[in-house]
Amino acid sequence: MSAATAKAITSPDAVRVVIVDDDAYVRAGLTLLLGTDPGIVVVGEAADGLSAAAAIETTDPDVVLMDIRMPRCDGIAATRRELDRDPDLAIIILTTFDADDLVVQALQAGARGFLLKDTPPDELVRAVHAAARGGSTLTPSVWQRIVHLAAGGARPASTADASALSALTRREREVAAAVARGMSNADIAAELFLSLATVKTHVGRVLQKLGVDNRVQAAVLLKDLAGSGSAER
Repeated sequence: MSAATAKAITSPDAVRVVIVDDDAYVRAGLTLLLGTDPGIVVVGEAADGLSAAAAIETTDPDVVLMDIRMPRCDGIAATRRELDRDPDLAIIILTTFDADDLVVQALQAGARGFLLKDTPPDELVRAVHAAARGGSTLTPSVWQRIVHLAAGGARPASTADASALSALTRREREVAAAVARGMSNADIAAELFLSLATVKTHVGRVLQKLGVDNRVQAAVLLKDLAGSGSAER
């Protein structure tokens, strides 16, 4: 299929994606794979974190697929830089999990999600759409792996943490438990029969009350509290 034909059948509301990876074959493969969905269009690519800045600035993507290990500027530094510039940009880290500590660092830099490079095509497409909608891009298995890694460096649960947990309403505790299981906002909405907007509000309040910055930090804290028995009412 020619580029012109692909562009012609792409939805005008398609998710705009930039791919950042130092392996040209990976970039080509991802471009080909994502191009099978008319709701996604790859608008740019870069071979390292440094050149990613220009690609992102000139194409204004909705989602960036970012490798971690790259020359000149790695994915962690690039993620931090781009989210400082545009906090609403959805950055998904591409990883092989051969550098687990870097994955956690990328999360701390503000990455919205993680994908293994051998993620099945249908899951990759769904993840890109989910990220564009502000949802989770973590499968339960990947989520649990990251929570486990992050928990390894977490501080012990304190009395203040337990007090913050007790300040959650019943509904917020239900939402917090779902977040700890790696559920996306859409999945939480379906399970608890709530609107997506209501779930987003609850998640924001949970993070604020627990004093954490993101969902994985919340999951680590909840796991820590559960282990110490503080999560029980």
